[in-house]
Amino acid sequence: MRRLFCLLICFLGLMLQHLFAAGPSAQKGWKAGVAKLTITPREPMWMAGYSARTKPAEGKEHELWAKALVLEDIKGKQVVMVATDVLGFTKDLASAVKQVLRTRYGLSDLDILLNSSHTHSGPVLSDALVDGYSFSETEHAKVDRYTQWLAGRIIQVVADAFKDLKEAHLYSGIGVTRFQVNRRNNSAAELHRLSELRGPSDHAVPIIKVVNKRGRIVALLFGYSCHPTTLDGYEWSGDFPGYAQLEIEKSYKGAVALFFQGAGGDQNPLPRHTTALAKQYGKELAAAVESVVADNQMNVLQPVLRTAYREIDLPFSPPPSVDDLQGVIRNDGNKSYYSRWAHCLIAQIQQGKPLKTSYSYPVQVWRLGEQLVVSLAGEVVVDYAVGIKNKYGWDTFVFGYNNDVMGYIPSARIIGEGGYEGDTSQRAYGLPAKWDPAIESLIYDACDQLVRSLE
Repeated sequence: MRRLFCLLICFLGLMLQHLFAAGPSAQKGWKAGVAKLTITPREPMWMAGYSARTKPAEGKEHELWAKALVLEDIKGKQVVMVATDVLGFTKDLASAVKQVLRTRYGLSDLDILLNSSHTHSGPVLSDALVDGYSFSETEHAKVDRYTQWLAGRIIQVVADAFKDLKEAHLYSGIGVTRFQVNRRNNSAAELHRLSELRGPSDHAVPIIKVVNKRGRIVALLFGYSCHPTTLDGYEWSGDFPGYAQLEIEKSYKGAVALFFQGAGGDQNPLPRHTTALAKQYGKELAAAVESVVADNQMNVLQPVLRTAYREIDLPFSPPPSVDDLQGVIRNDGNKSYYSRWAHCLIAQIQQGKPLKTSYSYPVQVWRLGEQLVVSLAGEVVVDYAVGIKNKYGWDTFVFGYNNDVMGYIPSARIIGEGGYEGDTSQRAYGLPAKWDPAIESLIYDACDQLVRSLE
């Protein structure tokens, strides 16, 4: 009888152990899956970011990548974070990818974050900076083929990350590096003579560390607010974010490094224009990440995900008249994208098609444990990083270039000052006019609503 009782106790113990082991991830905490795929074009094609380029790419400095991190919390809620070496997602490309992810994984727009590094040594994408380039129909066909292929690669890398889901621990921290320079307020030619830099910047390096149950680092997500414009040649490259990821993956064997661009719309790496500098900045950024990881003082993130998302209408200023646009063409002499932009708007007006008066703009806010992450669309200037951190704390992560890169997103201050980011940059993107200064308060109001919804 005693032997039978002991066998029964052992059996019940094994059953309970099995139930806890086989139960949902809620019994364990976080799950994380990470994956990467190359997205380097397979044929020579036009490069994105500089309208002055006159021919397709001629080689590569290193591969371009799409990388995905999938997170699952204690209740089984899942989110997807995608990092890419491209200039920027268009609304159509992001929508196509999200539609598949919604259908396949039951996600919503709240739970999908698509970030572009904004490298200026990546490929042109369909319907991106429509007036910024001038090339043949043959080149347009290459761009369309590549964009379709890219969408498939992004969907595939997310699928690979889902297949990789395993128990994990998450940590957050913030490093510092200082090669970004406010390009509106500091001359690159005079940089070596300046005793102090002018204008706002954001030198923070936000970091998320993902560690498996054996204690090995499997992913390092990091960001920085700076234009990847060190390089302007004809070789594919992720620029300094690409070199930073290579350095980090060299230091942490088997880990995947994912770069997320911040609010770097008016920030440049200075000086620039050489591969040596791109590698230098990559090493500096990687060192900022490694110093935080080595310190072992990162914040433990509890396995709770909260997500919020909405789209708001950002108004444009009154559009130019036909006379105004013809003046742009005369002044430009049909030499640049200024003229192409003006001709397109004139044709639209003459055909009786109304010009857009606003744009539907996505705003996304997450909490990973207690780590607040604010993700804005477009080429967000650094004023927004400073403003958001003033509101919610200096440990807030602020990412730009997410989900839709439709143009620059200047602050009211920069719209008032004018210049490229505030006044003329919309011409490359095909927007009908510069933004109304009210956009800044509208974006902050949307952030406030979303942050409150997560409390």
